Amino acid sequence: MNAMVLVVDDEPHIVEVLRAYLEREGHRVRTSGDGDEALALARREPPDVMILDVMLPGRSGFDLLRALRADGSRAGVIMLTARDDVIDRVTGLELGADDYVVKPFEPREVVARVGALIRRMERLVPAGATPAGPIRIFDLDVDVEAREVRRSGVPVPLTRAEFDLLTALLEQPGRVWTREQLGERVFGEAFESFDRTIDSHVKNVRRKLGDRPDGGAYLETVRGVGYRAARSAAMEASEPAT
Repeated sequence: MNAMVLVVDDEPHIVEVLRAYLEREGHRVRTSGDGDEALALARREPPDVMILDVMLPGRSGFDLLRALRADGSRAGVIMLTARDDVIDRVTGLELGADDYVVKPFEPREVVARVGALIRRMERLVPAGATPAGPIRIFDLDVDVEAREVRRSGVPVPLTRAEFDLLTALLEQPGRVWTREQLGERVFGEAFESFDRTIDSHVKNVRRKLGDRPDGGAYLETVRGVGYRAARSAAMEASEPAT
């Protein structure tokens, strides 16, 4: 898929380098160095993917992302963040960004992440696919087709990446996934920095879901390996004895 990509950064050099690399891959590129202008561009011609800096003239990258999600935008979003600013990364993911890249960055990595994000977005509704059935574990009900999560009947709002991560783990409760495996499943490619992204998404999902009825976590950490979805007592009881 050749996508329309909106690059928003107030550093002209970064904008032009990303434009050149993205156009080389066949993508259409629009650019802006101002948050208010970028919002107007995105509303006039909705992009497939946005590469979005945090610090911008006009409205900030966070305010821009918040406004677009409020509009119902389904664009994939990659945030550009400062090397040491963990708060920026976490805030962007909580607002609905799909991924982040730390400055300074290698342009080819950004292009690869754009491609991985596009492929993941294309997989959300595969042509002719049979919808997956609902998933129930503890007091969670996950409607895979509608991409909705409810806990005890109460909706739990998850971002696209958070939902994909949760459903990947819930498909096989008890199975341990490494961060690399989850990165490949959720993002479509393996990158070292996906480790940090996966950790941030797991933290966000845990916070939004809260604790299980028995006080444990729905998503468990397996130290030194990765993560797994907890198994309920009903699942254990239904398995044949060995």
